[in-house]
Amino acid sequence: MKLRIERDVLVDQLVLASRGVNARGGGLFVLTGLHLRADADGLTVTGTDLDLTVRSQLRTAVEVEGETVVPARLLTDIVRSLPSGDVSLQVLEDEVQIASGRSLFSVRTLPVADFPTLPAPAGDEVNVPAEDLAQAFRQVARAASSDDARPILTGVLMAARGEGLRLVATDSYRLALRDLPEAQVLSEGQQVLVPSRALEELSRILAPSKNVTMRLGEREVTFEVSDADHIAQVTCRLIAGEFPSYQPLIPDSSENRLEVDRVALLDGTRRLRLLARDTNAPVRIALREGSIELTAISQDVGSASEEIDASYEGTPTTVAFNPDYLIEGLEAAGGETVELVRLDALKPAVLRTPGEGEFLYLLMPVRVS
Repeated sequence: MKLRIERDVLVDQLVLASRGVNARGGGLFVLTGLHLRADADGLTVTGTDLDLTVRSQLRTAVEVEGETVVPARLLTDIVRSLPSGDVSLQVLEDEVQIASGRSLFSVRTLPVADFPTLPAPAGDEVNVPAEDLAQAFRQVARAASSDDARPILTGVLMAARGEGLRLVATDSYRLALRDLPEAQVLSEGQQVLVPSRALEELSRILAPSKNVTMRLGEREVTFEVSDADHIAQVTCRLIAGEFPSYQPLIPDSSENRLEVDRVALLDGTRRLRLLARDTNAPVRIALREGSIELTAISQDVGSASEEIDASYEGTPTTVAFNPDYLIEGLEAAGGETVELVRLDALKPAVLRTPGEGEFLYLLMPVRVS
């Protein structure tokens, strides 16, 4: 295998494919590496941990076709450190030579035969606007659990809803929901559970693209974005199991409704979190007509408060939330103002952007004395 490629272009490919790599190999050391294949279609770089596979293909000239597996982190760090300009990659027996200018690295390769053979994407192609999908993934995936002991909650539910798509994720403390009314990617009544990690990685790839192609197989889903010279592909195994029933949690009423400037509440919560971050102290919100008061109390550190102008309709009361969860909901909502509905010390509150029904964030309060 031998080819020359511009350094920055190669770095982008390596970083992208490395998102699928398991740094510990998951019991199979070859999975700590990136598989490089050079052929008539160009250079294809693949990283996988068997549950998630990220493949990046660049159309470029190849002098000698071939393939190899190279330690992912070492290869990426080496190429990134090289000066701007062309980089030469050449495989000689059990090592790859990486050259640029006066720099030359020789790195031992990993056995190509040990790298798993990955099946081709299955299922019919469906095209979806990438910008909307990327935003929806970023909004919803953050609410999924990171606890592998509860695999169902580490996924994002993708369910057909009318002629569109609904995304839902929860870690049992908060829930995020986003509807995409025109994204008809599943058949009526169909739903699948996709690992949140895969969607988080995919959202980074989708942002600059116009469309994404989705293929849904029996056990995996593949997303692909492409332009004239580059194809990026993310494949992940679906999670087996039944997603928790979430519909009864979404309230119909709008009692105790707060409308407030989103950035003001976000910045205020971030400031108070500085005091509470080492003690997991909640942020209290005292609700009254015309304004709200944020308070954080840490017995060993001190206290802080901040008043914010707001519109409140309901009974004067105080509620408390985990500041990290509240911040993530405010970041996901977007818009100039947000509303929080059904503010109660014991019931989940609904956070959303006024007048926009496609996204909502359900947040459990923290009990305080």
